[in-house]
Amino acid sequence: MLRSLTDFIAEIAGGTREPEFAENDYRLAAAALLVHVVTIDGIIGDAEMEKLRHILAFRFSLKPEEAEHLLEAAIARDAEAVDLYAFTSVLNRAMDEEGRKRVIEMMFEVAYADGGLTEFEDNLVWRAAELLNVSSRDRVEIRKRIRETFDEA
Repeated sequence: MLRSLTDFIAEIAGGTREPEFAENDYRLAAAALLVHVVTIDGIIGDAEMEKLRHILAFRFSLKPEEAEHLLEAAIARDAEAVDLYAFTSVLNRAMDEEGRKRVIEMMFEVAYADGGLTEFEDNLVWRAAELLNVSSRDRVEIRKRIRETFDEA
C-alpha cells in the first residue's frame, strides 16, 4: 500500500522511484558477493569496479543508474555482513544450479578484471562455491574458462 502511494506520488511529481532491493533479493545477495570479491585483497581497482558495474547492469538487465543503486546497497550490505552465508542462503533459495554457477562465474570475472586472481579472491570464490553447492569440478572449470577469456583479451 505504502509503495503504491509513493509510486503514485513520484509519478505525479514527474519522477520515478529508485528501485528498492530487499534483503532477500537475489540480485542484492549476488552483488554483495561481487563487492566482497573486489574488496577482499584490500585493493579496490578501477578495472574491477568498472567490471562490477557492467556485470550488474548486464546480468540483471538494469539501467546504469539502477545498477549504481544496487551497487550502493550491496556495499552497505557487505559492510554489515558477518559471513558469506547471509548471501549464499538467499541465492540457494532463489536460484537453480545454473544460476548459482553464473554467480561463481561473475565472481571470477570481477576477480580477473584487474589482470589476475589473488589467493584471497580464489579462496573467497571457493568458499562461496561450497556454500552455493557448486562442485569443485564446476568451479575449477569456470575459473579456467574465465582465465582463458582474460588471457585472450
